[in-house]
Amino acid sequence: MPNRFRGTRRWLIVALGATAGVGAAVTASSPSVFAQQLGPPVTGTIALEGTMEKFYKGVNVFIVKTSDGIEHMVYFTKNLLIHGGPVDGTLADLQEGRTVVVHYKVIDARATAEEIDRLDDGLKITEGTVVRISRSRREITIRFANGTTETLRLTERAAADAGPGLENGDPDLQVKVFYADEHGQKVVHYFRRATPAK
Repeated sequence: MPNRFRGTRRWLIVALGATAGVGAAVTASSPSVFAQQLGPPVTGTIALEGTMEKFYKGVNVFIVKTSDGIEHMVYFTKNLLIHGGPVDGTLADLQEGRTVVVHYKVIDARATAEEIDRLDDGLKITEGTVVRISRSRREITIRFANGTTETLRLTERAAADAGPGLENGDPDLQVKVFYADEHGQKVVHYFRRATPAK
């Protein structure tokens, strides 16, 4: 009986040590990740566009690298939604190296993903000039290069987490719109400036 107990305790210690090792790996491999978590408090949903770098499923964490080279650590739960592609998927459908947009909220000082949109193999893309954005009606109207205009529906998160500077009144604001055809409508999951703001 005592020998069996010692074996069980040894197994628990090994298991806990392995879990801690995964957490340590996240810390060691991504020092800049934690730096970005310590910024000023943010409320609401935030959109983060980048490349999926690494999964740490044992601790429900993945790393996204943005175009400026900064790695961001994002937590996820079993309720995470994946959009883009022929059908909505799961985290298992995401591969390292994919271009994604992560919609997340800061909960208990941690970036926690609510939804991920796949950009490189899923959503369609168009570009134009912003005519009007209505967050309350969840609509964006854009003017194309040929002079025609079109109003597209925004998802709830796209309406909420559009980045700063993406407002009405700028006649030169060019945007890139990522959308899906849903029930005969173009539904925008994400949009941003076509070129980085100067």
